[in-house]
Amino acid sequence: MIPRWKKWIGACLAALAIADIGLGLFLWKMASEGPATMRARRDRLAAQAKLLRADVQRGQKIRVSLPQVGKDCDTFYHVSFLDSSTGYSQIEGDLDNIAQSAGVRISDLTYTQKEVKDRGVALVSITSKVEADYPAIIRFINGLERSKNFYLLDSLQLASANAGGIRLEMKLHTFFRT
Repeated sequence: MIPRWKKWIGACLAALAIADIGLGLFLWKMASEGPATMRARRDRLAAQAKLLRADVQRGQKIRVSLPQVGKDCDTFYHVSFLDSSTGYSQIEGDLDNIAQSAGVRISDLTYTQKEVKDRGVALVSITSKVEADYPAIIRFINGLERSKNFYLLDSLQLASANAGGIRLEMKLHTFFRT
């Protein structure tokens, strides 16, 4: 019977021989690749490393700017979203001012409010009809875009109008702080 320590030594020598054969095959494969192939691989890895470093730098810049982004979001929330207690009157006044300066007539103004779950805001859909000539309609839409209040123009539908004018059925969205 062979002593146990000799079996261990034989197993270790066999493992070393297998590892040596594997290393030899790896070196043989690497030697079979030409210098041009190895340079191309090196260049590809260097380019990949450069992209990864740029990603890390971009991530660090984002991390540094996060506090300012949070402040900007809070400012946008408090400035652009009206308080739900006074929002309707402010919207109506704002839309009337924009309509007057653009030279359009607003009619059939309706509101629909829907709470946005877990966001602290309510979505307010505004539908109305706007009637005027084409340049006045464009001034009105431009006034909506430049308003201090936040409006999303959802849809415009052309409807029948008086001679020389355009009537649009308009749907807007805005948000109220709740």
